[in-house]
Amino acid sequence: MAWSTREIAELAGTSLRAVRHYHEVGLLDEPERRANGYKQYTVAHLVRLLRIKRMVDLGFPLAQIAEMGTADDHPEEALRTLDAELAATIERLQRARMELGFILRKSVPTDLPPEFASAAAPETPISETDRSFVTVMSTVLGPKGTAAYADLIENPVIDPAGAAFEELPPDADEQTRADVAERLVPFVQLLQRQHPGLSTLPADAPKGEAFAKKTVDKAVQDIYNDAQVDVLRRLRILLTEARQTTEQPDGTGRPGGTP
Repeated sequence: MAWSTREIAELAGTSLRAVRHYHEVGLLDEPERRANGYKQYTVAHLVRLLRIKRMVDLGFPLAQIAEMGTADDHPEEALRTLDAELAATIERLQRARMELGFILRKSVPTDLPPEFASAAAPETPISETDRSFVTVMSTVLGPKGTAAYADLIENPVIDPAGAAFEELPPDADEQTRADVAERLVPFVQLLQRQHPGLSTLPADAPKGEAFAKKTVDKAVQDIYNDAQVDVLRRLRILLTEARQTTEQPDGTGRPGGTP
């Protein structure tokens, strides 16, 4: 018995295009042709085509099917590898569904992972600038850093100094920048006391602490305006000085100010 290309495709439950592609990549041997030039497929072709389709349906890529050849043995190693890949895919899809459900329930943006999505929820809106910064942070922090930063976002502290920084124009004069930096010192110190994990945010960054810091510095330079970047530089210096003053030993060997 012989079948045409269309007939064998229908028998195997696949398409003409798939059959032709299997010929092109060497998975399916070309059949003999009748006197009129039409192909005539045999039972052997049908069996091979059904096996190819079965492997494709299981998830094997065509290149791997080609490596297996026409042997009928049980490819245990290949099956176990495929099973592990499918398990990882299922886990990723389940995680994606959970995130989609959260996004739909909370009406939050899709560019933020669940840990940070509440930062842009309607009830706790943040500026577009801060949202961009949070997005960058979500890509470089490790599990512990993410948890600490998410805790800060979920429990925001409102302070006039923060608002002053947000509203700072790029052409703010020297005195204004200095004043805003000074006002931010006690605010940031309060945040550090309430969220101690902030002091070690990049410690478990997947690509290393140095890479995380470099990426964050680049984001600060690009996201915030010149005056805000200058204020952050001043703030870093002031916080370092304040920390050094607090840790300065007195005559008894205790940190200054410690009873």
